[in-house]
Amino acid sequence: MQLSTSILLTIALAPLVGCLLAGFLGKFLGRAGSHTVTILGVAISCALSFHVLYQLTLGGAETYNQNIYTWFQIGHFNASVGFLVDRLTAMMLVVVSFVSLLVHVYTIGYMADDEGYKRFFSYISLFTFSMFMLVMSNNFMQLFFGWEAVGLVSYLLIGFWYKRPTAIFANLKAFLVNRVGDFGFLLGIAAVLYFLGTLDYATAFGSAPSLIGKTLQITAGTQWDAATVICICLFIGAMGKSAQVPLHVWLPDSMEGPTPISALIHAATMVTAGIFMVARMSPLFELSSTALSFVLVIGATTALFTGLIGIVQNDIKRVIAYSTLSQLGYMTVALGVSMYSGAVFHLMTHAFFKALLFLGAGSVIIAMHHEQDMRYMGGLRKYMPITWITMWIGSLALVAVPFTSGFYSKDAIIEAVGESHRWGAHYAYFCVMVGALVTGLYTFRQMYLTFHGKERFTIVAHHGHGHHDDHHDHGHHEPGVLEHAPKESPWVVTLPLVLLAIPSLLVGFFTVGPVLFGNWFGSAIHVDEANNVLAELGQEFHGSLAMALHGFTQLPFFLVLTAFVITTYIYLFNPAMAGKIKSALKPLWTVLDRKYWVDDVYFAVFARGGVKLGRLFWKAGDTAVIDDAMVNGSVSMIHRIAATMRRLQSGYLYHYAFAMILGLILLLGGYWFFGSGLIGPGLAGQ
Repeated sequence: MQLSTSILLTIALAPLVGCLLAGFLGKFLGRAGSHTVTILGVAISCALSFHVLYQLTLGGAETYNQNIYTWFQIGHFNASVGFLVDRLTAMMLVVVSFVSLLVHVYTIGYMADDEGYKRFFSYISLFTFSMFMLVMSNNFMQLFFGWEAVGLVSYLLIGFWYKRPTAIFANLKAFLVNRVGDFGFLLGIAAVLYFLGTLDYATAFGSAPSLIGKTLQITAGTQWDAATVICICLFIGAMGKSAQVPLHVWLPDSMEGPTPISALIHAATMVTAGIFMVARMSPLFELSSTALSFVLVIGATTALFTGLIGIVQNDIKRVIAYSTLSQLGYMTVALGVSMYSGAVFHLMTHAFFKALLFLGAGSVIIAMHHEQDMRYMGGLRKYMPITWITMWIGSLALVAVPFTSGFYSKDAIIEAVGESHRWGAHYAYFCVMVGALVTGLYTFRQMYLTFHGKERFTIVAHHGHGHHDDHHDHGHHEPGVLEHAPKESPWVVTLPLVLLAIPSLLVGFFTVGPVLFGNWFGSAIHVDEANNVLAELGQEFHGSLAMALHGFTQLPFFLVLTAFVITTYIYLFNPAMAGKIKSALKPLWTVLDRKYWVDDVYFAVFARGGVKLGRLFWKAGDTAVIDDAMVNGSVSMIHRIAATMRRLQSGYLYHYAFAMILGLILLLGGYWFFGSGLIGPGLAGQ
């Protein structure tokens, strides 16, 4: 049975229609009309995505791979728009559309007071369309289009409050860092075209074995393996998009955008595009163990070292942002040990609980009148019971407590790294294991500071006309002073929290068997027999229940338990201890607070260096050579010649008579000189 082309086109284009209607006709549609058309578009996509997943899983549908529209053709090379829809695509479609739909609904409550309401809905629908085009593409050209479109929309969304300098700085930073990654990505795609002669996935993957033995001379006298070069270049693209060290610096700053964006871009969809892309390229990556070791080491470094920064953050959203970086590191580690399905499985479970945590943080921020500093929170559980319970569910999934969905995906990754014999696996195993402790520390610290302990805010009765609440002005009030008591958010905010809490708890239990050990992805993911760590793990897998019970006896669980005991003691029973630990570990705290000085180095070398280089070109090249020498120089030369000529043309008769007599003398003198034979024999006689 074949999937319907019209259904797939509807999935991709419905959000685009909503985006265009809200964007161009927002004035006529009004606020309610704008959110209705965009939510309807994404809801249609979501329903049809579930239908496609059902057809591929239980309905017996075959993988769909067709070109729908040819853009241009040059010789044997053609650029086309086409869809490749297999189980990998279908799972991504369901995750993206489901999270996007809930974020759309949530936005009605979160952005209620914002003047850019209609523009915001237009942007998030455009983002959803871009993500669909990236996920559904069947060729590198369309993948790159979706890749860049997602980057563009994230730029628009991070800088949504464009009157705030911090937001503009953050979106420019995100844009520039992603361009660095995209340059590598583009080189990788060019190398695929050069070596394999096609940009179509199926053809490229089919002829991938022909890369074995082919080399590329990048520097004089050194031959580089073609597959390694292609894979590392493609992965550099993923490092930008999925915020891996050292291209991770944009993601924490992107918290300047409204909270629904944090949930949509930085939890479920955009940042996982790189993970999805590497999983999709598994036939290429399996050809190069060097590239996979590179992926493994980068992922492990990201998993541990960015998680550590999360421990010292006080902004509720930034803690979750560093947590996202760390979890993306776990997914990248899974890719590095050839466990592609494990990476995508963690991508799916993470999408649910991380979107839940971001939206929960947004709910807290609304209640606290846009205060994001956890030092001015505390004791919020009695004011916000739904937000409190759902965020605890998300937190337990994040720290991978057995039976939650996060446990099944994260624990499997840790086990797989332990089984792997790839270069760098020992280092990675250390990082992901210690990362489990670190995750517990920042997660429980955040929950205690926000919801438990004594209240660290004061409520001052507000006098005057109504309550003023403007997103553009938040941050200008006195910290920890609220105009009225916090209260639970409206249903448009809490309903998405509840709907995300359910899969955060349950989805792992029901899907771990088939997705990880049942070859559920089929031919969508290719793993060489020698690299198949999942097959080794599968021999010890005896069902979801046994895996969870076994999880209670494993080291990661004890590390999380240790983190729970430490944070509970400090933040519930001895709050003064936190300050003492900070003082005792001041050097370490400074290193983490300065984020290892990576931002400072980038700013000093690239930002300031770029400005200095620009100034040098401006003064030496533009001003000295072009302006002074070429433009002004030629003008002044003509000016001088003209001034000299002007002196000769005086207008006095005796000047001209004198010039004529002088000219006549010169002519006669010359005639005599040449004609008298003074300059050579024989001339006078001629």
